[in-house]
Amino acid sequence: MLLYTCGQKTTGPAFAHPCAKAGKALDAFLAKYADAAEFVVKPSVGAGSRDAQRYRREQSIAASAHVARLLAEKRSVLMQPYLASVDEAGETALMYFNGEFSHAIRKGPLLSRGEGPTRALFATEQISAREPSTAEFDVAHRALAAIPYGTLAYARIDLLPSADGPKLLELELTEPSLFFDYAPGSADRFAATLLNAV
Repeated sequence: MLLYTCGQKTTGPAFAHPCAKAGKALDAFLAKYADAAEFVVKPSVGAGSRDAQRYRREQSIAASAHVARLLAEKRSVLMQPYLASVDEAGETALMYFNGEFSHAIRKGPLLSRGEGPTRALFATEQISAREPSTAEFDVAHRALAAIPYGTLAYARIDLLPSADGPKLLELELTEPSLFFDYAPGSADRFAATLLNAV
């Protein structure tokens, strides 16, 4: 578990360390993203969609309580504008092995309006194989290039659609789900990548 010194700067407009005040952190986020009709509160380190929830601006009291609970558990919190285009287009995840594209999947929207934080490891997911667009490949390659550790054995780049093109949602580098069931041969490619890295 990460420990923080409360004297250091602990809050940004979309991120709050455990020492932050929940209401103040949420107010700063809502002020910076004044055009966001909806937003997401989730732990900055988590698994699946556990403890992630979608809120409308008028639900700030409930959202602040969610932030406060996570902070009280000594967990850092991310607050993100909700991109409504995901409701129709879904989310795209691109899998890379040793820096080379392997396969991609589409996930349907995970966070339904009005539902409480997911307590299970994963919310129910609708998943299918898909071919990324040129714009999605471009964002994924830029995300990989930004990793300061060189080429990694595996990485998953999660993207959301927006009016301005694909946006990076998450760069998954630590034991992500790699969705082998949706890409024949991908498990063998992954195993070969790991064997060659030894």
